Amino acid sequence: MENTIRLTTAQALIKFLNQQYIYFDECEIPFVEGIFHILGHGNVLGIGEALEEDPGHLKIFQGKNEQGMAHSAIAFAKQKKRQQIYAVTASSGPGSANMVTAAATAFANNIPVLFLPADIFASRQPDPVLQQMEHENSLAATTNDAFKAVSKYWDRIQRPEQLMSALLRAFEVMTNPATCGPVTISLCQDVEGEAYDYPVDFFKKRLHYIDRQLPNPRELAAAVQKIKESRYPVIIMGGGALYSDAGEELCALSNQCNIPLVGTHAGKSTVSSEFKNNLGGMGILGTSAANKIVQQADLVIGIGTRYTDFTTASKTIFDFEKARFLNINLNRMQAYKFDALQVLADAKATLSALLPELTDYQSAFGDQISERKREWNIERDRLTTTKFSPENFTPEIAEHFSQETLNEYADVLDTKLTQTAVFLKINELVGDEAIPVGSAGSLPGDMHRLWNSRLPNTFHLEYGYSTMGYEVAGALGVKLADPAKEVYALLGDGSFLMLHTELVTALQYHQKINIVLFDNSGYGCINNLQMENGSESLGTELRTDENAIMRIDYAKIAEGYGAKSYAIHTMDELAAAFEDAKKQTTAVLFDIKVLPKTMSHDYDGSWWNTGISEISNKKAIQSAYADRMEMLKKARKY
Repeated sequence: MENTIRLTTAQALIKFLNQQYIYFDECEIPFVEGIFHILGHGNVLGIGEALEEDPGHLKIFQGKNEQGMAHSAIAFAKQKKRQQIYAVTASSGPGSANMVTAAATAFANNIPVLFLPADIFASRQPDPVLQQMEHENSLAATTNDAFKAVSKYWDRIQRPEQLMSALLRAFEVMTNPATCGPVTISLCQDVEGEAYDYPVDFFKKRLHYIDRQLPNPRELAAAVQKIKESRYPVIIMGGGALYSDAGEELCALSNQCNIPLVGTHAGKSTVSSEFKNNLGGMGILGTSAANKIVQQADLVIGIGTRYTDFTTASKTIFDFEKARFLNINLNRMQAYKFDALQVLADAKATLSALLPELTDYQSAFGDQISERKREWNIERDRLTTTKFSPENFTPEIAEHFSQETLNEYADVLDTKLTQTAVFLKINELVGDEAIPVGSAGSLPGDMHRLWNSRLPNTFHLEYGYSTMGYEVAGALGVKLADPAKEVYALLGDGSFLMLHTELVTALQYHQKINIVLFDNSGYGCINNLQMENGSESLGTELRTDENAIMRIDYAKIAEGYGAKSYAIHTMDELAAAFEDAKKQTTAVLFDIKVLPKTMSHDYDGSWWNTGISEISNKKAIQSAYADRMEMLKKARKY
């Protein structure tokens, strides 16, 4: 007779989570670090009871916003290079719906997170239960069906025994580097408390092996030939390169063959910014050095990249007449992009295999790589002291943004600080081991272009989905993943207003995070997008009905929560605040007032395809539309 143990569905779930381990590069660690929760009527008596009775090794955190706590879980898994996760659980209805945005964020970035939303009653006895939607075409449809589009695997548990097959499938997906991403297991709230005689061996310790997939001989030979046939190869470091720990191999191949390295937002800090052949981020948010060199490439070697529009400048940055593509990726769909030669293998393993095969190969770049890097460093230094005025703006922005307007902002915000000068100073002040966290607004451009990351895995930019409000919650997740390091959330006032409640969670659990808030009283990057394409400002500045610029005391808000805060209007105040903050043991907020339009801007090859109106009475919009159609002639269609 089979040996069994009688448990509720929720108790079995928690017991199972405690027994899942990852085995990677001869290292074994628990895969599930803990669980974030907001308890409501749909899960407090099920999962809540199970966590109270026996959480095992799981760390438990009470979130303040369902989306926010899920973003913390995403950031944790991303910082851990997808080798450890948090689960997140919320009550049924709006609590669960609040996590859908976070699930989409995880999906776009291929980050494993276990979503455990409560669901309606499987029995349907009390229908319509509190917070249940009723669909005339199906009584089975619930809020949690919304997760289907944003999950790599989705299931609903309507009987206790269904939990077993669902969890086995869920962990296969989350521990597979080629398919990993968010998994949703919806738990009917009556079933959470129902008991079942589970087989004891279902709860045995499980090792999920992540083996480095080697390139097969055909793939390796074809890749070697492709590289040897090229004169100007360029390597793009994507997130897959970072997760594979391929930094040493990238530097070795780059040195040996004189191949320049450029990066995506997810791949940054795979290799130190100081490495001589690392030209920085490419694309719309790219450096001049990276963009110039990429436009010269006759072979693009994409390593673990999805080729998003910000990386490819909406498929215009490459010279498609001559450029060929070689994609090294564990995911077959990604490897096929740009009709590339596909190497379906681990990045580190593939680079190690390529090195001995290319000892007699050198690119034709010569000194161009070092010259491009030198030019960029001069430009980066220039930005530390640039005085912004409408004369520095693009003609389109200058037409709508006068010196009078700039002076108005300076008076209201009581500042002369520019975003770029402040940003570069912060990079200098925080030290090499600090980890910046960003996601939305104009700051990702500054992060991708200007931030120098000198140590591995010390850069965290969520730009697969660019979710406003990720930054504060993300900083908490990164701090949990790397507790010995100082973590800095870099965000604008727009993102802070969107979602910052996990600051309270950080304070509650004594997790020191640093929130660096750039306040320009508006949504600067979208305001720029309007003006640069012929429109005037509408709904993107924080102004009252009387058209007065709003000034919000964010330092006082943070102080009210219990954080240490600093109001900053000068460079001296900035330096003093960052020095003092390093001595603090609680969460910190820097309220930095900066002038609008003073972020870094586009460099060569930075075109972005946006939906400009085809019909307009404004000549500026007509002109912007004509420019778009002209650029589309250059863009690759697939």
